[in-house]
Amino acid sequence: MAIIEAHDLRKTYHSRSGDVHALAGLSLTVPEGTVKGLLGPNGAGKTTTVKVLNTLLRPDSGTASVAGVDVLHDPEGVRRVIGASGQYAAVDEHLTGRENLEMVGRLYHLGGSRSRERAKQLLEQFDLTGAGDRPVKGFSGGMRRRIDLACALVNNPQILFLDEPTTGLDPRSRLGLWEVIKDLVAQGTTVLLTTQYLEEADYLADDISVIDHGTVIAEGTADELKAQVGGHRVVVTLVDSADADAARAVLQRHGTDDVQQDTGGRTLSVPVTEGPGALQHVLADLASADVRLHDAGMRRPTLDDVFLRLTGREQADDTASELEESA
Repeated sequence: MAIIEAHDLRKTYHSRSGDVHALAGLSLTVPEGTVKGLLGPNGAGKTTTVKVLNTLLRPDSGTASVAGVDVLHDPEGVRRVIGASGQYAAVDEHLTGRENLEMVGRLYHLGGSRSRERAKQLLEQFDLTGAGDRPVKGFSGGMRRRIDLACALVNNPQILFLDEPTTGLDPRSRLGLWEVIKDLVAQGTTVLLTTQYLEEADYLADDISVIDHGTVIAEGTADELKAQVGGHRVVVTLVDSADADAARAVLQRHGTDDVQQDTGGRTLSVPVTEGPGALQHVLADLASADVRLHDAGMRRPTLDDVFLRLTGREQADDTASELEESA
């Protein structure tokens, strides 16, 4: 059963440099009790999609519902069943963690007693009891993200919108937040997650929608999306980048698609149909061409490969990104 549905959403931002179509007919569904990952480059429309669904932004056209409530006709009804955490912790740094949580509880009209009890529960759940009575301005980045996520859960939401929740976190803090999100989903929460961290989508999302230029260009599980790229990739790292042209010619001869080359120029890869056999042929041909290798091997495709194959880019232009983030 879909708990989030959007159909043909459109949103255009107007600026002096011209119109930017942040959403250009975007449609998606999110089944109840799952994590839907929205993956896409900067300016692709991820944040605009979330803002429409959590009632912070009205689309120019299209329809959307959350938990059966129409986003446009009953925004108050939507807000009663959702929680949201943005790219940056939206807490009052002059208040303590406990005071932030209690304030959110009062905003949800929980009453003083219930707000205090809920704050206590969340501080324990997020391992912040020891820091709960300290001003948030003294919190580390990871602690700020946790208290922000805790604030999004004060009203026990059915649905949680997470817009790049681990931006700026160190790897350890990121892993810790991933486990918190997994626990929430295990308890029945539905999560719509936007991210630029491909490993985050791979680890958390049950299903992924790849967004580019304001529309969904591919959907599926991480494995299904990877299967679109091919079974294996042969990867070689050269001793001398001057051999790149010769190596590229060899890889192109045995590959099934274009050769990819890193910015340093020494590592090249290509998708192949028969992994072990293709690797043997590539190594033999490179040896015949006197191309020296630092390393060579075979690997399965990653979401990075999917992302590059589908979007052909890493980031959109700055204007689109800035307009989307400021909306």
